[in-house]
Amino acid sequence: QVQLQESGPGLLKPSQTLSLTCTVSGGSITTTYYYWSWIRQPPGKGLEWMGAIAYSGSTYYSPSLKSRTSISRDTSKNQFTLQLSSVTPEDTAVYYCARVLYGSNWQRLDYWGQGTQVTVSS
Repeated sequence: QVQLQESGPGLLKPSQTLSLTCTVSGGSITTTYYYWSWIRQPPGKGLEWMGAIAYSGSTYYSPSLKSRTSISRDTSKNQFTLQLSSVTPEDTAVYYCARVLYGSNWQRLDYWGQGTQVTVSS
């Protein structure tokens, strides 16, 4: 059974950089052909895919967030990390990490973390 757990600060001030870590157990983040994604849900809005890091280490980002987003990993700890710079109150959301398997015309998100609330406020 794969389990994912988000961790990081729940409160930030505008202009700071958000850093969240997803710790994975029950499966390796280097196992083919899985991708490891960050997804967020602002209050009252839908889920927004932010980006992902592949089993190979390749990264992919939402065009709207690419300039502020960086995803990295530590394979020795089986963790991957989200950094979102220059945060504003619009970045307030519940942040999730999830495992994703991509096909040619489909994707499956089979395991999710429980989510962590991040609030940006001065």
